[in-house]
Amino acid sequence: MAPASKKARSSAPPETSRALAVEILHGVEARKAFADILLDSALKTTALAPSDRALLTQIVYGTLRWRGKIDWMLGRLTREPLEKMDGYLKNLLRVTLYQMLFLDKVPAYAAVNEGVEIAKRYGGKGAAGLVNAIARRCLREREQLATVDGGGDTVRRLAVAWSHPEWLVKKWLDYFGAGETEALLRANNEEAPLVLRANRLKIERDNLLEKLQAAGIDAARAPHAPEAIQLRGAAAVERLPGFAEGLFFVQSEASQLVGYLLGARPGERVWDASAAPGGKATHIAELMDDRGEVVATDISNRGIRRIKENVHRLGLGSIRPLVADAAGELTGELALPYDRILADLPCTGMGTLRSHPEARWLKQEADVERLGRLQKTILDRVAARLKPGGTMVYSTCTLTREENEEVVENFLRGHEEYILENAAAFLPEEARTMVRGNYFTALPHRDDTDGFFAARMRKRA
Repeated sequence: MAPASKKARSSAPPETSRALAVEILHGVEARKAFADILLDSALKTTALAPSDRALLTQIVYGTLRWRGKIDWMLGRLTREPLEKMDGYLKNLLRVTLYQMLFLDKVPAYAAVNEGVEIAKRYGGKGAAGLVNAIARRCLREREQLATVDGGGDTVRRLAVAWSHPEWLVKKWLDYFGAGETEALLRANNEEAPLVLRANRLKIERDNLLEKLQAAGIDAARAPHAPEAIQLRGAAAVERLPGFAEGLFFVQSEASQLVGYLLGARPGERVWDASAAPGGKATHIAELMDDRGEVVATDISNRGIRRIKENVHRLGLGSIRPLVADAAGELTGELALPYDRILADLPCTGMGTLRSHPEARWLKQEADVERLGRLQKTILDRVAARLKPGGTMVYSTCTLTREENEEVVENFLRGHEEYILENAAAFLPEEARTMVRGNYFTALPHRDDTDGFFAARMRKRA
């Protein structure tokens, strides 16, 4: 079906949770936008009741998590290939099927009826008839659709059953093995907790925890990182007690452990080479008692503005945010030697699929190879700035060998002056089991954290 005219689209402004969800999902797919940014904008600019806000959030993230399986079902329900279908209608069908098949508390008739109405406003009777026919056929055949066979192809079966791209499933089968891969795929479709990092220079974790719980927030200690607090079903971050006072920073638990792995001490000079929005840089400064210098560079002015905003809110004075390309040549003060360097570099983000489910659909296998090459280039460059006897940590929030172990192994082959150290020796006691070999490796299914990788290397004196 051909797309509806702009006039038809504009005549039906999205005001319901379901219509907003379709707009957001269409934006994610068509513009490769981030779901959390579009969702945050929608929640700030529309007057939805709390229950509708919750439904909107659930539909957006749930549809993204299960998009692969939903598309497989749609492929069995439609004559037209999905890639040829109008993008808005395709996302409307995804939203409708997600509610029918994955949300027990949403009556199927409500999902179908509103889906038909949205389609009618968007593309007239033809679009409404299409959505109605597919949705009702899905209701009739839902039991058959639930069976995923794969025809003996393990990659295909797991990809459909757990809604991940086949290229990623294949990589993980080679990387983790069958049992661990399926556990990881399952965990990626669960909702991730919101994690805060207590600002240790302003408040103890338990005191912040009491403050949150007194406000009726479902909060608890996180198990691995000393300053981490997990929140379930929390309100907007800016409205949480202590936000304006800089008592905490939103940062995943696995990410918080990187600061401990680096082990910076008061008075040292540290470089965070890809620092926006400043989570690791501010944590490093806090661990240094805000004494010394943390040079926090990022390639974009926007990224530096975000770092500055967070530094100001947290009340830190030792951080110097600067625009710089870590892949380029460093000049002036930036080129002076550092005691410690954190190279937390751009990656495919395949460890963050619980909180950013769209990443599995926006990234391609070619991105793994491309980013692996970029990581190797940047790591070579930043390593030249480390003092003899200094420490460098390479980290990513992804789980592919090409972006993790292979980058480190390639680096060590070309830099005999560097020694790979066992990460377990430098992590907090509660996190010392989060290793594979010498590497810090956080896994969603094992640790209830984002997937994360880090290697600690020391330069010979």
